[in-house]
Amino acid sequence: MRIAILSDIHGNLNGLDACLADLAAQGGADLIVAAGDLCVDGPKPKKVLQRLEEVKAQCVRGNTDRYLCQTGESVGEDEAQLDWTRRDLGEKYLDWLRALPFSVRIGEAGNELLVVHANPINDEEHLWPDASDADLERLIGDEPAAAIAFGHLHVPYVRMWRGKMLVNVASAGLPKDGDARASYAILTERSSGWQVKHRRVPFDVKKVATQLADCGIPGSADLIATLRRHRYKRLKGFVP
Repeated sequence: MRIAILSDIHGNLNGLDACLADLAAQGGADLIVAAGDLCVDGPKPKKVLQRLEEVKAQCVRGNTDRYLCQTGESVGEDEAQLDWTRRDLGEKYLDWLRALPFSVRIGEAGNELLVVHANPINDEEHLWPDASDADLERLIGDEPAAAIAFGHLHVPYVRMWRGKMLVNVASAGLPKDGDARASYAILTERSSGWQVKHRRVPFDVKKVATQLADCGIPGSADLIATLRRHRYKRLKGFVP
């Protein structure tokens, strides 16, 4: 079985379409999974959800998807931006987001793949590549899956921990690891476990910035700056 996992599209249809075109060039997948944070902070939230429907993606809920559906939950998010996104989506797609599951499980016991947004416990806490054993024990604990794929932290990596493979697929719409290209991962099930291939795909950053400037979303200048910076501020001294 071959699974393509995208995460953190953040309303960037251009980035999503670039990843889907690359996936097709790579031979496609048996299943596409979108691991949350699908809409917020981008110029094309509804069109992103429509595209995910078109490709029959199986989707899980991210923290920003939850913020859209639950007023008063927008910790760290601009409420005006959320309101703009809600208006663009309409009730049909807000209901669609409300119905998303927290996680998706694929495969049989002993070689199961778990897909979540941030970690197996909640949709908020980052799993950093250098997370301590104590943090991983708290957030993963006795989870039985052989492989766990996630996003939330827009930094791609693979880490083995206590026999489990942890895969951050990073962001298909808002990269933040110093590389301006979108990121997703292809996971292939083998008898010995899951094989991972990260893909980096260029997209037209200038076009997305123009869309942000023109779409009417509040705070567009800050969103454009984040898109163009393509790195976490805390990583400024570590990534180019």
